[in-house]
Amino acid sequence: QRLADTVCGVSVPVVLGVAVLTLVAWLIWGPEPVVARALVAFVSVLIIACPCALGLATPTAIVVATGAAARRGMLFKGADAIERAADIGHIVLDKTGTVTEGKPALTQVKTAAGWTEDALLQLTASAEARSQHPLGAAIVEEAALRSLELLPVESFFSTAGLGIAARVAGCDVLVGNAGFLTGRGVEVPPAAIIGDGAAVLVSADGRWAGTVTLQDRMRDSAPAAIGALQQLGIEVTMATGDRPVGAQRIAQAAGISHVEAALLPGGKARVIRSLQAGAQTVGMVGDGINDAPALAEADVGIALGAGTDVAIEAADVTLMRNDLRAVAEVMRLARRTMRIIRQNLFFAFIYNVVGIPIAAGVLYPVLGMMLSPMIASGAMALSSVSVVTNSLRLRKQTTST
Repeated sequence: QRLADTVCGVSVPVVLGVAVLTLVAWLIWGPEPVVARALVAFVSVLIIACPCALGLATPTAIVVATGAAARRGMLFKGADAIERAADIGHIVLDKTGTVTEGKPALTQVKTAAGWTEDALLQLTASAEARSQHPLGAAIVEEAALRSLELLPVESFFSTAGLGIAARVAGCDVLVGNAGFLTGRGVEVPPAAIIGDGAAVLVSADGRWAGTVTLQDRMRDSAPAAIGALQQLGIEVTMATGDRPVGAQRIAQAAGISHVEAALLPGGKARVIRSLQAGAQTVGMVGDGINDAPALAEADVGIALGAGTDVAIEAADVTLMRNDLRAVAEVMRLARRTMRIIRQNLFFAFIYNVVGIPIAAGVLYPVLGMMLSPMIASGAMALSSVSVVTNSLRLRKQTTST
């Protein structure tokens, strides 16, 4: 659109100049009736050079594209997001809730210091009841399935991406990763980390009480979605705060070769910046509160509609379908839209390039004919119709670049 505006700003005075020169040339060298022929050529140049098509080239394509995207459950915040999405060469995917279903399930419980499995789950679920993390929600759900009553929580403090500190029924409880516990003086033995899923460590009154391991199921659509992105020539990286072992397992199953694991809350945004430093246009796909900084940092942030309000607000594109395959659809639609816009600009330019000389009378010495203002107006209208018709092709769903 900026290109079209710039061209219009230059072309209008140029066309007016060409029209005046045409008038003068016909008045000086034109055959009888001189004035009539000069006026016809002058008016024809002004009519055929009207930049309507140039002004319609971008807006019509954007309007049709955003409407088509909305019908497919893809909401763009602004037209500039379409332009940036067309240039994306690298996509960073959050793991939990994006590549996976975001519904982790308890797989293993290891207890210590005399705690039973149910007692540890009751204590952990009580502390996690105020947390918004999907792992905490899974632990609370497991406690409910076992009919374990939640204990009263006297205080609660959450450190994003690390863990929570709470006082539950008179007991000081820490729930989080190994670094979170050791940083607060809790001795965590190597045997505390079990399984290849997400390990949630628990301490009670300064002593390690046990570990709860949870695993999230990969989305059925993830391998197909990753394959579609790679077919578009887009590199894919999965970024997660989970341990490398579990992250690699999910990534391998989904067909992702690049993995950034064990990231702190700001780590995903740093991954985005490092990729951008390599002159790449980077997209980010996520759904959680922890993803919001990375979504805002990326050239194009894409949020799943089932995600948090914070993630949706920070993103440039919202996918109302909770389907990872829609990410590739966004890329395809954006690329096709930009291609249609370039075609529209070509149509707008070619009519002027061909039409103005004819309207000025370059064919008169050879064929003895002049361009009628009525034909010039028809050609001008035809250029606008060509642009609009070409833009309407975006309504059809595309499966290729």
